[in-house]
Amino acid sequence: MKLTVSTHKLFGHRATLRTAKRLAEEAVRIVDRAVPGKMPDVQVVLTSERHLAEVATAAEWETAGCTDKRIQARALRAAKQLARDTAGRAIPLADGGVLVVVNVDQHPNEATFAITLVHELVHAMQTSRKDVRERLVAGLRNDLGVERQTRRQSREHDRLLEAEEHEAYGAEYLAGRLVPAAAA
Repeated sequence: MKLTVSTHKLFGHRATLRTAKRLAEEAVRIVDRAVPGKMPDVQVVLTSERHLAEVATAAEWETAGCTDKRIQARALRAAKQLARDTAGRAIPLADGGVLVVVNVDQHPNEATFAITLVHELVHAMQTSRKDVRERLVAGLRNDLGVERQTRRQSREHDRLLEAEEHEAYGAEYLAGRLVPAAAA
């Protein structure tokens, strides 16, 4: 398991990067012990609301094998609309790792950052489980229009995503071990 923490078009946030590195190392250890599965290689990228969409969609395109420029432009527009409300995203990568993109504009303090980091690391752990990565990639390919799923497969994918999201919200209490203020 390899962990890298970096920034993307985020200037003047050296202290934030140091804090993120410290919290990420500890969060990976805590989540790895508490959540079933195996922690994959994780890349944590800190970025602003403005650039969150481009980082996330670029990773999605690479994972899904999407090369159509019109589909990419449509996906980028949709992601930019959602970026305002997005605190973080976990995206499976083609090499077997997971990209965790965190919107620093949504995190005024360490406690909220720790909660988001734990939530996204739980999603990273979920990708190591049987058939989850393949299902997520198939869902991405369906969303981007590369390869369509049947309605049954799509409903099953949505149902399982909801269950995974529920599990990730349930594990957010682990952030209290990182930053005591997050337990409140």
